[in-house]
Amino acid sequence: MLELLTSALGVPRNVLADDEQIEHAWSQLPRLIKRIPPELRDERIVKMCVAVASGLFDAAINYVWNAAILELREKVRRFGIAVVPQVLDDKSFDQDALLDLKDAELLDLCLKLNLIGDDDYFFLDQCRATRNSFSAAHPAEGVVDEDEFLAFLSRCQKHALSSVRNPKGVDTRAMLAALKTARFKRDQREEWERRVRETYDAQRELIFVMLHGIYCDPDSVEEARLNALAICEALSDEFSPRTRSALVDRHQEYKAKGDETRKKASLQFFEKLGQLSLLTDAEVHSIFTDASRKLLAVHNGWDNFHNEPPFAERLARLSRNNRVPESAQTIFVNAVVTAGTGSVYGTSHAAMPHYREMVTSFSPNEVRLMLEIPGGSSLVANRIKSSKGCDSRFRALVALVDAKSVPTAAKSLYKKWLPTA
Repeated sequence: MLELLTSALGVPRNVLADDEQIEHAWSQLPRLIKRIPPELRDERIVKMCVAVASGLFDAAINYVWNAAILELREKVRRFGIAVVPQVLDDKSFDQDALLDLKDAELLDLCLKLNLIGDDDYFFLDQCRATRNSFSAAHPAEGVVDEDEFLAFLSRCQKHALSSVRNPKGVDTRAMLAALKTARFKRDQREEWERRVRETYDAQRELIFVMLHGIYCDPDSVEEARLNALAICEALSDEFSPRTRSALVDRHQEYKAKGDETRKKASLQFFEKLGQLSLLTDAEVHSIFTDASRKLLAVHNGWDNFHNEPPFAERLARLSRNNRVPESAQTIFVNAVVTAGTGSVYGTSHAAMPHYREMVTSFSPNEVRLMLEIPGGSSLVANRIKSSKGCDSRFRALVALVDAKSVPTAAKSLYKKWLPTA
């Protein structure tokens, strides 16, 4: 057929790719096309196949590139045309502006929105240069053979026509409005969590810093603070290193400015998220000792059986999510053992599960500190010596300790204070 066509036009057959080149390219097409999702195999892919069958590799390149560009535009649309201006800080960006973008500008935008990665950008930018210099779209500077066409198709397929992940931008203005309107219902909170989780990394980082700022702002309404905290709590395990770094930087800014109100709120934020390990040792020490002293104060106060549970719960949550600094272990262990041993009147039944949890999780050094308490002169030591009930309850706490957690130097004390038959 190609022989007849070129003969009819009076041109030599070699103006088109020869049969061997066409056969080689054609044999590789099914494998590459199969990797393109069915919904993207449109008329451009069909025209590309016809061009290959005709030996027009320069035209085939053009069809593939057009398909790639159209899919990149769709990725931007799926990301959210209304959100892009917030990212670019360009209020004029709209559907028409998207269509007016040059190919190079579109690649830059997709990279900023995390719709393509650095590798994708590198290879697609090479494809853009190839298309501009060697395709039928412009006067060609050279000839594209079958191997170069197949490499071009492979790159477009891999980096533009087969990406399964398409982040969607979060409309931060709508999010702020929702945060301030009313306390989130469960389904509303889960929807915002999903949107934040599905957006691109850079925007997710900005959103978490924004939510931290709302929580720490003394002028924020309580609904907004609680909503911001709820989203961060749900996603805190997914914080990236960059997000953690950005949150710590903001916290340090509050300290540097002497903004005690925001600094205190920021400490609460990290505590509730179980992220105290990001703070300095001195700050973590202060948080644990403060919580321990408050528990002791309530325990020794009026109506302690009724008032202890929330303070015990807070200390248990702190120790569950964070390592107790060695400098704070003495007062921490003393508070837990004192309240868990109780007084001659007994213990706070509602708080006891928290005490048992903390004792069970004691580190070897905390176990040693616990076993040394009866030999001292503290309040709880005197209670153990003078009250059979306190003695019995202390032994019950010791029984919660795993023998493997007992340091060698404290083995004899451990055996001494295990419950007697």
